[in-house]
Amino acid sequence: MDLLSNPFASVEHVVIWVLIGFSVVTWGLALIKAIQFARLKYQDRRLQKLFWQAASLDSAADLVQQHAGAVAHLAQAGFAAIQEEPGQHDLAHAINHQDRLERALRQQIQRERRSLESGLAVVASIGSTSPFIGLFGTVWGIMEALKGISAAGSASLETVAGPIGAALVATGVGIAVAVPAVLVYNYFLRRLKLATADLDDFAHDFYSLAQKSAFKVIPHPRAGRSQGAQHVKEAI
Repeated sequence: MDLLSNPFASVEHVVIWVLIGFSVVTWGLALIKAIQFARLKYQDRRLQKLFWQAASLDSAADLVQQHAGAVAHLAQAGFAAIQEEPGQHDLAHAINHQDRLERALRQQIQRERRSLESGLAVVASIGSTSPFIGLFGTVWGIMEALKGISAAGSASLETVAGPIGAALVATGVGIAVAVPAVLVYNYFLRRLKLATADLDDFAHDFYSLAQKSAFKVIPHPRAGRSQGAQHVKEAI
């Protein structure tokens, strides 16, 4: 029976449609991750340029509150860890400023990494399982073909070639789905490693700046507590 006339006529047809769905998911995630990494790269480059042009660490603290991106969140978490506000004597601020800053930067880098990793596990799973799913469809199709040949009582080339050839389509589709998924995963895994390395470099430079100011920053009165600051306080 034709696949288009009845797409769920047999198991191998169901397998092919499942693989087509996997392919759609792969390319959809690839587009989403491409937009995410491109926007993140633009935001981080823009903020770092403005950050290093700031006149002082205090003015930079006000600057990062107005921007988004991984570097901005990292800087916000760092400033929240070393800010000195009058009347704060809770346990979160009783920890040594140096230790608190190291912990805040490390935790924020992990948060940003988890955000960038989202979706990659799905692509990796598709790339690793699609060939086996296609092979399952092929094996099932060959089994059905052999049953049909046995029932027909004929083993001529015309009788064998058609069903076996149709069964092999599932394996071909599985490979066609797996190859792009593996390439997409490896590409964005590389982008993830580069983004994480950039965050590590910025965190190291931020730590050096904070060290010069004795790990203390007096917040500007109009500078509100950022989302990154709230995360740091909750984590500590």
